[in-house]
Amino acid sequence: MKQRKLGNQGLTVSELGLGCMGMSEFYGTTSESAALDTIHRALDLGINFLDTADMYGPFTNEMLVGKAVRGRRDSVVIATKFGNERRADGSWIGINGRPEYVQSACDASLKRLGVDHIDLYYQHRVDQNTPIEDTVGAMASLVQQGKVRYLGLSEAAPKTIRRAAKVHPISALQTEYSLWSREPEEEILPTVRELGIGFVAYSPLGRGFLSGRFKSIDDLEADDRRRDHPRFKNLDRNLHLVQKVEEVAAAKKVKPSQVAIAWLLAQGDDIVPIPGTKHVKYLEENVGATKVELTREDLERLSAVGKPVGDRYPDMSNVNK
Repeated sequence: MKQRKLGNQGLTVSELGLGCMGMSEFYGTTSESAALDTIHRALDLGINFLDTADMYGPFTNEMLVGKAVRGRRDSVVIATKFGNERRADGSWIGINGRPEYVQSACDASLKRLGVDHIDLYYQHRVDQNTPIEDTVGAMASLVQQGKVRYLGLSEAAPKTIRRAAKVHPISALQTEYSLWSREPEEEILPTVRELGIGFVAYSPLGRGFLSGRFKSIDDLEADDRRRDHPRFKNLDRNLHLVQKVEEVAAAKKVKPSQVAIAWLLAQGDDIVPIPGTKHVKYLEENVGATKVELTREDLERLSAVGKPVGDRYPDMSNVNK
């Protein structure tokens, strides 16, 4: 698999990463054995970039990733996040970017992962009650201590990114980006490109919507968090988006998910999508996207699919801040 640079500090990762969140929570039934099989298969296929966070599970997703990479740590780039603070029972505490919490959260993540350093450490959400300079200053001290190699932000606004980058180099910004979430194109992508920051695109399949597998809300399991997602609540009004993707896929005799990821890969060599899955079958389909070649006509046709109905989250107050 080809490699892509994230930022200018030396971080290089596979052009496709693996989002591990759904292996532990949010998207219905989970299975540790299936998750481990999926991660191991990803590594075998050349994906070396694994994305997790302390809040996923909560906490159990980091332990899962740590277990999966045991014996293969030197060939894996582990990205994790802090800032969305939860209790062990899953209840929500709040967003925390206070310097003392940054240190304790990192130490806890290192222990759960079973590693001596984190390759890419993100602030998961911006703490609007703590100056970003203070948070990134604490993150920078982790680099000095050798606990973290590179720093990242997630769902940060352009002004916040600029302020953060003055404190310490930022290697990556992670934000939702796909054919049904193109908001980063307006200000965020131009900002990170100006500053030499890589872009990690989470939910590149629109939380699975662009795979074409969901035609009705009833296609989701009863405990699937996507049932509360505004865009899935408007599924009938958004199906035209995936239909355009399916048309291109049918013409090329590939999967809709592969077309959606290939479109994203074509948006720039500084973009690394991290599609999440807990099944080997879908992982292999996603990896196949790296072989799909889209013509200029294909790209233009896909870029014209239109905007979805509904916000990206039920509560938008903590994103792009």
